[in-house]
Amino acid sequence: MTSEQSLAGRRIPLVDYLVLEGEPHLVAHECVTCAARYFDRRNACASCEQAEFRVVDVPTEGELRAFTIVSFAAPGVPVPFVAGVVDCGGTTVRGNVVNVPPDPEHVRLGMKLRLTTTSLGTDAAGVEAIGYGFEPAA
Repeated sequence: MTSEQSLAGRRIPLVDYLVLEGEPHLVAHECVTCAARYFDRRNACASCEQAEFRVVDVPTEGELRAFTIVSFAAPGVPVPFVAGVVDCGGTTVRGNVVNVPPDPEHVRLGMKLRLTTTSLGTDAAGVEAIGYGFEPAA
């Protein structure tokens, strides 16, 4: 079996902080001193300058704190879509709001959302890229 054949049917997350095993969820690097959370790797905390972090699970449900309806995007990116900022139990997460019409009648501040995953496509080797977004929780 070639390495390309062993990858066929495999799913990989688009970002390092998306965990697909078990129930999909996000993970953050949390400063052990002040509890600030970051999705990217840090050498030191931007809040307190300490250098020790632990990996923590981010709640999969949250509340929409800010959003914009994107009408213009790069070629090949379907518009309109909703880009949002979601408060997931005190952790701020940026992501698209999906599975809802992209208009102010259906998207509102304070709406309850839950994490969902979406397929972004499969390459020639059969490896599927998985992204995340947030959909209405109700």
